[in-house]
Amino acid sequence: MPLVHFFETSFGRLHSRRVLLASVEADGVRGWGECVAGEDPFYSPEWTETAWPTIKQYLAPLLMQAELHAGRDCAARFSRVRGHRMSKAALENAVWDAEARQKQMPLWKLLGGSRREIACGVSIGIQDSPEQLMGKIETELAAGYRRIKIKVKPGWDLKVLEKIRSRWADIVLSVDANSAYTLDEVEHLRKFDAFHLLMIEQPLWNDEIYLHARLQRAIETAICLDESILNARDADFALEIVACRIINIKVGRVGGFSEAKKIHDVTLRHGIPVWCGGMLESGVGRAHNIALSTLENFRLPGDVSASKRYWKEDIIEPEVEVGSDGMIAIKDDPGTGYQVREDLIKKFTVREETFRPGKS
Repeated sequence: MPLVHFFETSFGRLHSRRVLLASVEADGVRGWGECVAGEDPFYSPEWTETAWPTIKQYLAPLLMQAELHAGRDCAARFSRVRGHRMSKAALENAVWDAEARQKQMPLWKLLGGSRREIACGVSIGIQDSPEQLMGKIETELAAGYRRIKIKVKPGWDLKVLEKIRSRWADIVLSVDANSAYTLDEVEHLRKFDAFHLLMIEQPLWNDEIYLHARLQRAIETAICLDESILNARDADFALEIVACRIINIKVGRVGGFSEAKKIHDVTLRHGIPVWCGGMLESGVGRAHNIALSTLENFRLPGDVSASKRYWKEDIIEPEVEVGSDGMIAIKDDPGTGYQVREDLIKKFTVREETFRPGKS
């Protein structure tokens, strides 16, 4: 799927997304899931070409090994396979969607959500120039988004933030480093405090929690952990040692709705807020993010923005829309509340495989 505009992080620049979707048919209904793994193993060890064989050879056969009663049962069934959380999430979330449709209830209610609308922020990638970035921020603020997040890396951080704050002194602003810094740069990172940020997301190594605690003690800005939090145990440890004051929950990163809910409950117990991060999802994954964001402790604007910000044509209808007040209204239709455009998926599909009990 081609992006409306390139998206650049410290990992590189994307002009399009290869999207791996999973659909699960059960008792006359179909649920959909999305594997959020990237085209390359940069954000995560998982990538599209590891997800495909993992689902094909292991997870799909496990899913159909015996009768399944609920989406929450998938995690135990997949536990024989270590890691591969994004692959697991694609199937588990499809089962949750199918379960909600079978029960004729909204997915967000099945998950235990309570919010009837969710606050939205935007994530803006690294641009070709500060002026281009300023233009994009102006556009998103005019659209009503409640939080601006920019990607940063060494050489694209302090001067850019100075320009933003000199023009918009009071907007809710955060930065995402995607592990672009090291603890040797603590004096540099301390300078971020001057910009009164909501958070700095994942400044240090993706597999590190303890050193984030050392950094959090050295800076005033709240650290938000993303890549470091793979499960509820990670979240509990990070909050126990105060490695962060905010957590980003990405349902695909943690293995599906079941683990995402457990992480949410851990943060609620510790009294720190969470928000829902994005992975350049199509409308399938975007709809799942909306449902997850209705849980009680999603108190900060997430990256769940409108379809038109990314896609010339999304694969769901209606497309995700954000009101002028920066909010998304929650639907009461069964499942995600959005219908998948199977005609468009067929048009975009370059590879597919069907599994049935006893054969593929």
